[in-house]
Amino acid sequence: MSEPLLSVQHLTKRFGPDAPPVVHDVSFDVGGGPSAEIFAVLGPSGCGKTTTLRCIAGFEHATEGTVVVQGRTMAGPDVHVPPEQRGVGIVFQDYALFPHLTVLENVAFGLREGTSAEQTARAREALEMVGLDSFEERRPQHLSGGQQQRVALARTLAPEPDLILLDEPFSNLDALLREETRQEVRQLLKDKGISAVLVTHDQEEALSFADRLAVMRSGQLDQVGTPEDVYYRPRTLFVAQFLGRTNLLLSQASGREADTPLGRVRLDREADGTVLVSLRPEHLTIAAPETVDGPMGTIVDRAFKGHDITYLVSCENNEYLVHTDNRELYEAGDTVALQPLEPAVVLERKSTPADVPSGVTPEPSEP
Repeated sequence: MSEPLLSVQHLTKRFGPDAPPVVHDVSFDVGGGPSAEIFAVLGPSGCGKTTTLRCIAGFEHATEGTVVVQGRTMAGPDVHVPPEQRGVGIVFQDYALFPHLTVLENVAFGLREGTSAEQTARAREALEMVGLDSFEERRPQHLSGGQQQRVALARTLAPEPDLILLDEPFSNLDALLREETRQEVRQLLKDKGISAVLVTHDQEEALSFADRLAVMRSGQLDQVGTPEDVYYRPRTLFVAQFLGRTNLLLSQASGREADTPLGRVRLDREADGTVLVSLRPEHLTIAAPETVDGPMGTIVDRAFKGHDITYLVSCENNEYLVHTDNRELYEAGDTVALQPLEPAVVLERKSTPADVPSGVTPEPSEP
């Protein structure tokens, strides 16, 4: 296996000698070269993800641990390479464009090597990469939010950094523009073979943008893996709840099966005793009671979203979320049979009834 472009090992950050760590023992690698990788750190506000990014960039001094880029130690015991010497670019949440400079001048601002003509040529190449070469004489206030974001990206690309750090760069855009822009940015990074680290609190953004992601809680990484692995096989209660919606069932396990409030279900791995298991709403289905065997429930509510429907089903004093396609039409008050479609995922630690959050509600309807 080739050496990673970025290696973060046992990174810890405190903002005072006696202060609790904001980031604690964080480790992950990001591939470069032919295996250039987009890595996302996903977590709620205040979990330490931006501080992690700032330690990688060099804006914060790591208290412990190491940051290595291209085999060169940037942070470690008695080592702190300044940000401008790390070969790392960063795109901020607010873009940080200069309103008094043109688009071209903004992109060329961070260039230090070469003649003025060479810097201008490189800035124009970067603008062409992001599709804004015809906007070079405009000022930032005359651009849309998506265009400003691409100018910030071009400014980061112009010095040809080894790695790009993205600090919630799409959060200031409206929903449709956010989706379009992140698709464009992802394609650009892939086309150019550029590795990136994205920090975000947006689950959909992390799942759709990253090749691999890490879920962060209280300064630590709960789980690292591909979006599919982390979503479908959460290891902890926090990951199961934070990354999408899920149904939690307190169960009695024996081998690869468990007795649950929905009857006997298969498990994704062997377990014994009291366990908490996760079943994603799309891994449950409902059917007319006369067509299948299974526990009976009552439709409490539904949210029609065009491409699918989310049902809230009451069964044995519990409520469950069920995603179905738009052809499964039931109304509130209908009696239905509940059936798991996939094995339930066993969450790591032993659980008690107190660990199970009370009540779930369906996702809001989308227009």
